[in-house]
Amino acid sequence: MIFNLQRYSTHDGPGIRTVIFFKGCSLSCFWCQNPESQSLKSEILYDKRLCIHDCQLCVKKIPQIFNKECEELTIDRAHFNEQLIENVKFVCPSLAISVCGEPQTVDEIMVVVNKDAPFYLRTNGGVTISGGEPFMQPDLIQQILQRCKEKNYHTAVETCLHVPWKYVEPSLPYLDLFLADLKHTDEKKFKEWTNGSVKRILDNFRQLSITGKAITVRVPIIQGFNADKSSMRSIIDFAANEITTHEIHFLPYHTLGINKYKMLDMPYYAPTEPLNDNELVDYAMHYAAEKKLTAVLRG
Repeated sequence: MIFNLQRYSTHDGPGIRTVIFFKGCSLSCFWCQNPESQSLKSEILYDKRLCIHDCQLCVKKIPQIFNKECEELTIDRAHFNEQLIENVKFVCPSLAISVCGEPQTVDEIMVVVNKDAPFYLRTNGGVTISGGEPFMQPDLIQQILQRCKEKNYHTAVETCLHVPWKYVEPSLPYLDLFLADLKHTDEKKFKEWTNGSVKRILDNFRQLSITGKAITVRVPIIQGFNADKSSMRSIIDFAANEITTHEIHFLPYHTLGINKYKMLDMPYYAPTEPLNDNELVDYAMHYAAEKKLTAVLRG
């Protein structure tokens, strides 16, 4: 189940890359910028800003899930199923209604990937698997990575490592780089904000470090969650002392994904303003450098 194939990316590993976005995640982070990636199932996104409200084609053609009362379009998401996907895809002339996520075969994915091979060669780029959490679909990621290595493409994965280690292990021979999130080290705080176990993630980091794979640690900085010196120190200390990594990326919180929650009829629990704490970011960057880590600030 894939929800996007992004070509010519320059932010998800070295060089120019093709990024394959897998659907499904084992975490429910309050600040998630891709909430459409959390479910393994296809979902309907509805952007009111694009809607031609007098059109009502969706209501006429698919009354099972679309209804309009009091000038507001409502969506019965519980009755959306695989049989209706194609109908929903093409029902809206203004593209206010779209479907996120569809099954794709490895062959279909590789057709797109192979088109960009000249760019990988010229820029030392390659293919990045992202999500969601890619290791939620362990067979699919292994097959894609194996096909990429047969072509000698550089491979990377963006992961939260919140999966059983047995989901990660089969892909190890075909991966060059892990871009792995380290959001916190406190179990209680992590559970409260993500509904996950930080112990599982820290254990997987340690296990991954033993394999000798290249790891870039990525740290989102979220006010109310980990945007304090104590949390930053603990995260940096873990990266510097308990695993083998040379690079740590800090990602200050932004709110660019808020509208997606409205499009999915999902509540948004994270802060409604971007992080504005240059002092904390400077502290994290300098402390990481003191620990002999290459610190990078990402926008």
